[in-house]
Amino acid sequence: MTIALSQSTLTTLPEAVPRPTYDRGAVRTGVVHLGVGGFHRSHQAVYLDRVLARGHTDWGISGVGVLPIDRALSDALRAQDGLYTLVVKHPTGRTERSVVGSLLEHRLLAGDLQAVLATMAAPTTRIVTLTITEGGYSTDKGTGRFELDDALRADLDSPEVGTAFGLLTAALRRRRAAGTPPFTVVSCDNVEGNGHLARQTLVAFARLQDEHTGDDLGDWVAEHVAFPNSMVDRITPATTDDDRAQLTAGTGIVDRWPVVAEPYLQWVLEDSFCNGRPPLEEVGVQLVADVRPYELMKLRLLNASHQVMSYLGYLAGHRRVDEVMADPLFIELVERYMRDEATPTLPPVPDTDLDAYRRTLLERFANPAVSDTLARNCAQGSERIATFVLPVVRDQLRDGGPFDLAVLAVAAWARYATGVDEDGEPIAVVDARLDRLTPLLDRPEDVSAILDASEVFGDLAADERFRASYVEAAELLRRLGARGAVAHLLGR
Repeated sequence: MTIALSQSTLTTLPEAVPRPTYDRGAVRTGVVHLGVGGFHRSHQAVYLDRVLARGHTDWGISGVGVLPIDRALSDALRAQDGLYTLVVKHPTGRTERSVVGSLLEHRLLAGDLQAVLATMAAPTTRIVTLTITEGGYSTDKGTGRFELDDALRADLDSPEVGTAFGLLTAALRRRRAAGTPPFTVVSCDNVEGNGHLARQTLVAFARLQDEHTGDDLGDWVAEHVAFPNSMVDRITPATTDDDRAQLTAGTGIVDRWPVVAEPYLQWVLEDSFCNGRPPLEEVGVQLVADVRPYELMKLRLLNASHQVMSYLGYLAGHRRVDEVMADPLFIELVERYMRDEATPTLPPVPDTDLDAYRRTLLERFANPAVSDTLARNCAQGSERIATFVLPVVRDQLRDGGPFDLAVLAVAAWARYATGVDEDGEPIAVVDARLDRLTPLLDRPEDVSAILDASEVFGDLAADERFRASYVEAAELLRRLGARGAVAHLLGR
């Protein structure tokens, strides 16, 4: 017997599968989330489900799909009344399944704009959270300053906004006009100083609109809206048809879009809100005064390590993260990168043993139950290399420390981005900047030409030490291949 997941079937699910025991009909929307995907559903939505289970019913979530590709997920969630199954996979093979009920609804920005704005403008909505990827903040990577991109430029004069920051601006304009206090904006994206960056983008965009309207919304946002920084962590691979089939085989539950995750779960959040917040400390969130040490630890150890292993691992013939982390050469690569290059750039992290954290990361990477494809880690590489790896290089250049392994990963990214692997087989490169980068990549007589991509490298191209190291790394890849280049730098 199978059971299609929905609110009406919730009480008929197998007893072994935990599900919401609170009255979802009594829950009000207190949080709007922009960019609902697997990570949000395995992370923030899980924490808020726990908050609701403790009787704090003002903190349900209204989800918003910002991009056209969100339609399939939206259709699945609507058919299930926002319910979905969280499948936690342990490295031992043990699986835990539970139904999450905090996502009350899901709407698409295209087609549901007015309903989305009405929810965001409602006084009961007190927080808006974001997972819009590293590239969603319209920032020049060289200077760190706001840079108006084409999508936001289209939102300047159009009432049919199509971006997260256009939507935030329109909603805050409505709230201000109605005399409603602003909501807090919480970025949950993997970017350094994500709260500061969200503030910079929103204030700058609102001020650009003010030039057209004669308003002063940008100044009001700068003065009244809170933008706490946050660090979020949980490995969440893409859901597959096998995941759906295994869920049904093991429980009888038919879930159009379950979410799969590892057991590890962490959220470090700056305790700075302008309109109240849920009691997140009751459900395991670390509320702190300064997120930066935790944030840098995660970005430079976990996220950057994914980049270091993925391009080199793919070129060496691996296709999944657990495959890479079963290869002794690549285990040593990641271990050495984290210990020798990334860790020296970190400030002290309160109540954290960095040696133990690195060991935990190696174990998490090797978990075959939640392993992801290297191709997914390699997607949008120009943005991720600039966000996760190059800051380590910059700091080591400043301090005179080692950075050869990080630079080899950068050279491997450029090799991967050419679209052909070491055996001459095609690579399906996914990168929004690919059209602009290809002319620089197609110059075999000048391997350093790619460094002129200022949107990726900024001022690093002018540093002779970096340029020389990059040329040497690119030459190693050409001469020895990815595996040989890694072995060479590790002294094997």
